Amino acid sequence: MPIQVLMPALSPTMEKGNLAKWLKKEGETIKSGDVIAEIETDKATMEVEATDEGTLGKILIPEGTADVAVNTPIATILADGESAADLGKASAPAKQEKAAESAPPAAAKAEAPQPKAAPAAPQAVAEPDPEVPAGTEMVTQTIREALRDAMAEEMRRDADVFVMGEEVAEYQGAYKVTQGLLQEFGAKRVIDTPITEHGFAGVGVGAAMTGLKPIVEFMTFNFAMQAIDQIINSAAKTLYMSGGQMGCSIVFRGPNGAAARVAAQHSQDYSSWYSHIPGLKVVAPYSAADAKGLLKAAIRDPNPVIFLENEVLYGHTGEVPKLDDFIIPIGKARIVRSGNHVTIISWSNGMTYALKAADELAKDGIEAEVIDLRTLRPMDTETIINSVKKTGRAVTVEEGWAQSGVGAEIAARIMENAFDYLDAPVARVSGRDVPMPYAANLEKLALPSAAEVVEAAKAVCYR
Repeated sequence: MPIQVLMPALSPTMEKGNLAKWLKKEGETIKSGDVIAEIETDKATMEVEATDEGTLGKILIPEGTADVAVNTPIATILADGESAADLGKASAPAKQEKAAESAPPAAAKAEAPQPKAAPAAPQAVAEPDPEVPAGTEMVTQTIREALRDAMAEEMRRDADVFVMGEEVAEYQGAYKVTQGLLQEFGAKRVIDTPITEHGFAGVGVGAAMTGLKPIVEFMTFNFAMQAIDQIINSAAKTLYMSGGQMGCSIVFRGPNGAAARVAAQHSQDYSSWYSHIPGLKVVAPYSAADAKGLLKAAIRDPNPVIFLENEVLYGHTGEVPKLDDFIIPIGKARIVRSGNHVTIISWSNGMTYALKAADELAKDGIEAEVIDLRTLRPMDTETIINSVKKTGRAVTVEEGWAQSGVGAEIAARIMENAFDYLDAPVARVSGRDVPMPYAANLEKLALPSAAEVVEAAKAVCYR
């Protein structure tokens, strides 16, 4: 039976792309792995590889077509012995799932069916959140919606708060996190900037020094490399160098770490970079509730805050407290799952591996206590140490590299404060010590996995 080739997604948040070029013509023989076309968005270009052998029977979408929706059939491959007469019998491969887009704050009537939401991250039975009063009504939101609502609420509360960055206004945000803000607050408070991170980060720092409260969005923290002098030498050091006379209340936010097939220059995890710097606070939430409560706290904080999001998590849903003013204090970790045998410590997307591993370990009678750090600087050492004193074992999980990583800092603090309680050395699970590969199979190998966390936990439990 003929096979349909579907429009692939370059990332979990991609909705549509342009079919730039066909590299094979109708009637040409193709083999599995042959590059048959190129697709592109405003951020990346990707080659489409054939997954089956046969003949390119029909091109359904001509080259040069813009805004082709993900999972649209773009071509049909005929197997050996099939002809054009069989084209009507084509079957489609399994569709790629992608994150659903958020609606703007003002509800609008849907004109087309909404894409299916990405599968939610694994949810263990969590300990009650001490920041949420018992009996609080909860609403289900994606992380991107929670972030958007946090910014909108703070902008309504304080006229000094504004958002700036590439594509945050007219385009509604590269990942639709700022969707609807331009319509509500106008172009003076939701500002599209040129493609110059060093420039607009500096403008934001200057505005903060005069008393305004900028939220500076980087399309990815990889691009913030261009602005790192403004962040570290200006924002982080101003309070100290002015003898406390001049502050810098500013939030730098955007996706950090690996996404999906965006290669080495767009996949780096900067958690340990920024958490190394005195004068910065560094936040890396995992859940929708934490994303909202911590971003509101970051906007109100008088210090510069690095707010590390994750592109893969934007479409994940979770319960968010329906409170007039939901704030989570910066610097407080949360025990997401209680256990007695081993402590697993992570943050941001690393929690995905940690929670999956805890579920697997429970099947073997190992009850893991899972801690979501939420904030990397200041780090909640007390919660970590109290847990390790109870379990006697610890595993850290991060997508970044091991050398000089956050896991290394956690291990050092455990050694300094709970050495006599340890029954095994602290184990670290991290990304491989290589630049991120582009190929999907190699990318998967370069990142941590739940299986590695299980293996590490069993090793420290001598199982």
